[in-house]
Amino acid sequence: MTTEGRSSAGLDFPGPVDDGAAKHLIAGTRLPDVALPASRGADVNLARHQERAVIFVYPMTGTPGVENPPDWDVIPGAHGSTPEAEGFRDLHAEFELLGYDVFGVSGQSSAAQQAFSVRAGIPYLLLSDETLAFADALKLPRFETGGVTYLKRLTMIVRNGTIYRVVYPVRSAATHARELLQSLREARAG
Repeated sequence: MTTEGRSSAGLDFPGPVDDGAAKHLIAGTRLPDVALPASRGADVNLARHQERAVIFVYPMTGTPGVENPPDWDVIPGAHGSTPEAEGFRDLHAEFELLGYDVFGVSGQSSAAQQAFSVRAGIPYLLLSDETLAFADALKLPRFETGGVTYLKRLTMIVRNGTIYRVVYPVRSAATHARELLQSLREARAG
């Protein structure tokens, strides 16, 4: 299989487990002062971003014609980055109406992110943490396969460079954006 989601046989992939690897990311945690290459334009330093933001961290998006990494189909939570990114794409305008900028962060190269962004019509910025400097500073959860380290899926809700909410694990990558948008709407109304 070369893309994320369901296999050609229609099999479900194992979901994520709450391993406690993000419990240290509590409200009030400052984002690290790290500039990340963006899929379009100049580097972005999320610690200096002075607006509200949704930052979803994902392992990697698939590339047509390229096999997934070894054991990808059996790693809990590995699959789903493409539908997750597309969910945020489809609801991008609604997040903006609520006052949230959206960013996606992965350890993929900026070139891979740029190609995916064009292919999938992504309107928000994807940020490359290929050196894992951002992930290391926050001690973001990760996994390895095929000799490569990947970031586990999580989402941070941030205001003025400070975390005020973390979603980990992300139970359903395909519906995550919609569920998050609904919870942000409810929080605003309440």
